[in-house]
Amino acid sequence: MADRTGRVEGKIVLLTGGAMGLGKASAKALLAEGATVIITDINEAAGAATAEELGPNCSFLPQDVTDWDRWQAIIAGIESTVGRLDVLVNNAAITVFGSFMDISPADFRRCYEVDVDSIFMGCKAAIPLMAKSGGGSVVNFSSAAGNKAGPDLAAYNSAKAAIPMLTKSIALWCARDGNNVRVNSVQPGTILTPNVESVIAGTPDPDATREAFSVAQPIGRMGEPEDIAHLVVYLASDESKFATGAPFIVDGGLSMA
Repeated sequence: MADRTGRVEGKIVLLTGGAMGLGKASAKALLAEGATVIITDINEAAGAATAEELGPNCSFLPQDVTDWDRWQAIIAGIESTVGRLDVLVNNAAITVFGSFMDISPADFRRCYEVDVDSIFMGCKAAIPLMAKSGGGSVVNFSSAAGNKAGPDLAAYNSAKAAIPMLTKSIALWCARDGNNVRVNSVQPGTILTPNVESVIAGTPDPDATREAFSVAQPIGRMGEPEDIAHLVVYLASDESKFATGAPFIVDGGLSMA
């Protein structure tokens, strides 16, 4: 295989929810391909530890992605210290379990605040700087749960379904504005992250749960964080310069089952 190092060489990346899981895996892959990555997370200890682990080209900023003032401060700080922003990865999210009858209105709103409102705010805050930088790429994390409903995921299903359409709207605005910013969404299936591992471990029969999670995908297994991280690198790189407004589904066939 040809050497692919440097696919995002020199790019400045802001990535939310980067302390663990898919965010951490994406940051690691972007760093390996030459990017400078600023990760943010509400978990300050984990975020700082991840940045230290990933090396000198990775830094950490604490962030509640539902706080508009914090978004503005982070972007202003990047502009004043670095001078530009090339890539925004909106990865931070929560999962709210429960049917529409079981969850509270507050829980429902909270899922939208973290999973959808944060993407709106991130794009609104960051895209002007990206445009001033000559353009770039926004990657918004949705989920296969936005395509395939479950009776006990009313908030999460609907929030994740909103993200591809929000992405398309923002992408179309950017295209018409001529600012050279591309905006795409990623829809992962069940990925074996530390969070999923903890869910499996907490069930009465972890082996049976692991098997059920695996066979839910027609491909017969859960995905690995790197399966999504490689896609993030592609979307962050100039290789994807003709892709915008698109939902990239990487779910082992879950959405078609």
